[in-house]
Amino acid sequence: MTELVREKLKSLPIKPGCYLMKDENNQIIYVGKAKILANRVKSYFVGAHDAKTTKMVSCVNDFEYIITGSEKEAFILEMNLIKKHRPKYNIMLMDDKRYPYICISQERHPRIYYTRDLNKKAKYYGPYPNSKAAKDVAILLNKIYPLRKCNKIPKRECLYYHLNQCLAPCINEVDEKTYDEMTSKITHFLRGNTKEEVSRLKALMYEASDNLNFEKAKEYKDILDEIEILKEKQKMEVDMVDTDVFGYAIKENHISIQIFHIRNKKMVERSGFLFDIMEDSIEMFVEFVGEFYFVNNNPIPKEILLPECDISYVDERIKDIIIFPKKGKKKELVDLVSDNAKEKIDILLEKEKRNYSRTTGANTELSNLLGIEIHSIEAFDNSNIQGYDSISAMVNYVDGVKNKKGYRKFKVKTVVGADDAKTMYEIVKRRYSRLKKEGSKMPDLIIMDGAINQVNYATRALDELELNIPILGLVKDDNHKTDHLLFKDKKIYIEKRSDLFYFLEAIQDEVHRYAITFFRTTHGKNTMDSILDNIKGIGKVKKMQILSIIGKENFIEELDKLKLTKEQKEKIIAIYQI
Repeated sequence: MTELVREKLKSLPIKPGCYLMKDENNQIIYVGKAKILANRVKSYFVGAHDAKTTKMVSCVNDFEYIITGSEKEAFILEMNLIKKHRPKYNIMLMDDKRYPYICISQERHPRIYYTRDLNKKAKYYGPYPNSKAAKDVAILLNKIYPLRKCNKIPKRECLYYHLNQCLAPCINEVDEKTYDEMTSKITHFLRGNTKEEVSRLKALMYEASDNLNFEKAKEYKDILDEIEILKEKQKMEVDMVDTDVFGYAIKENHISIQIFHIRNKKMVERSGFLFDIMEDSIEMFVEFVGEFYFVNNNPIPKEILLPECDISYVDERIKDIIIFPKKGKKKELVDLVSDNAKEKIDILLEKEKRNYSRTTGANTELSNLLGIEIHSIEAFDNSNIQGYDSISAMVNYVDGVKNKKGYRKFKVKTVVGADDAKTMYEIVKRRYSRLKKEGSKMPDLIIMDGAINQVNYATRALDELELNIPILGLVKDDNHKTDHLLFKDKKIYIEKRSDLFYFLEAIQDEVHRYAITFFRTTHGKNTMDSILDNIKGIGKVKKMQILSIIGKENFIEELDKLKLTKEQKEKIIAIYQI
C-alpha cells in the first residue's frame, strides 16, 4: 500500500458512491460502487482475497471516488464508468470473452459476417453455441446471398463478382429494394425458416444437372448438405420467445453465473462466468445482469428470467421484461440454469487456479527468478524460406496474459538472406527507436527465441539506443525444444514440468504462430505475383480471374470471356502450356 493510498483511506466518506482504482501510470484499472465508500474501499486492503484481486490491489497506486445521492445513482454511474474506461480488472473479473453473433450491417450496401463486436449499428442474430458454428453460418450465407464482401467498396470488381457471390456495387447500381428482399430472406433463414431456400437450391441443382453442368450442380448439392448439417447441430426445442435465463451459485468467496439463451425456440448454453465476491453476492449478481447488456452490449431479448432477487436498481430498459417465475416451464429453466452454475463452480474454480498458475502466477515466478519486476513482456521471432520473404513478429504479454493489441509485424528491410542475428538487430533497433522517439513505455523484458548470437545482436541494438531493457534468450536443444534460459550471460535451467516452463513455452508457441501466419500471408502474396505480372495490361483482378480458371477443361472458352487482347491470350496460353 502506498503512502498516498494510506492517507486517502483515512478521509473516505460514509456515503454511497463510486471508486476508481489507479496504477502507477495513473491508468484506471478497476471501478466499483459502494453503499458506504469508507467500508468498501478499506476492505480491499485488509484480509485475504483470491489471486486476481490480490494482484489488482498490488497494482493500486492511487484511487479517486465520486459521491452520489443514493446507491441507485452509484449503480448507474459505475456502469457508465466501466463502459467508458473499460478497466482491465473489471473485464478480467467478468470474463472478457464476447459471444459470437451473425451481423447484417446497416449500410447502403450491407454485408453479412461473423462478429463478437456489438458496438456497431447493425442487426445481430445469435448468440451461437461457439465461434465455429457462427463462422459456418456466415460462410454459408455468403455463398447463398451475393451481398458485398469487401470492408470498403473498391474501384473495380473483385473475384467474388465473377464467382456470382457479390452484386458488385463497386461497378453496378444496386437498388435498396434488392437489398431489402435479400436481407429479409437472410432474416427468415437465421430464424430457422430454411424450407423456401432449400426448395430454391434444389430446383437450381436439378436445372444445372439437366443442362449437364455437373460442376454447378455439385456446388448446390454441397450447400444443401451444409444447411442440413447446421440444422442437425441446433440445440433442443423450447416453445418460448427469445429469452435469456440467468442462474447463480456461491461457494466460499466466489460466485458462478450461468446464462442460457433461447433464440428461435432453440436453447443455446453459454459457459459460466466466475469472479471474486467483494460485496453482497446477490447485489453482484443483479449488477452483472445490467452490465451484461449495457457494458458488454449483448442484445436485449423479449424476456429475462431470474431467480428471486431485488432489482430496484436495475436499468429501466430491462426492468419491465424481467420475470421471477414461480412455477411451470420457466421456473424449471431458472432452476436448471442455477443447478448448472452449482455443478460447474468447482470446475470453473479449478480452471481459474490452473489458468492463473500458468499466466499471472508464472509471470510472478519469472520476476522472482530473474530478480526484476515484470509487467510487460515483448517476444520476437523471425521467419523466411531460404532467406526470401523475411519477416519478423512480436507478441506482447501483460502480467502474464496475451495483449493482442500490442502485437506487431515487421518486414525485414536491410538484411539479405537468412541471418537471424542481423535480422533481430534490425527489428529490435526499429522497434525501440520508435518507442523512444514517441516517448512510449518500454517493456520490462524482451524474450528472444534464440541463443547467444541473437541476444548479443539485440543487446547491441539497445546499447546504440542507450536503452537498458533486460533480454532473456530461450535456447533450444538438438530436437528444437527449449533446453535452458540465457540471462545476463548466465545459463538458467528450470523444471520442464513447471508452470514457468509452460508459460515460456506458450510465449514461444504464440510468437512462432504469429510469425508463421504473417509469413504465409506475405509469401502467399508474393507467390500470387506470378509471371502474369510481366504481361502488360494484366491487373490484379484480371490475374485472379485467370488463376481461377487454370486447369479447367474449357479453359480457352473461359479465357475468351475475359476480354483480353490477342497478344495477352497467346502469352497466357504459352505460359501454362495449354
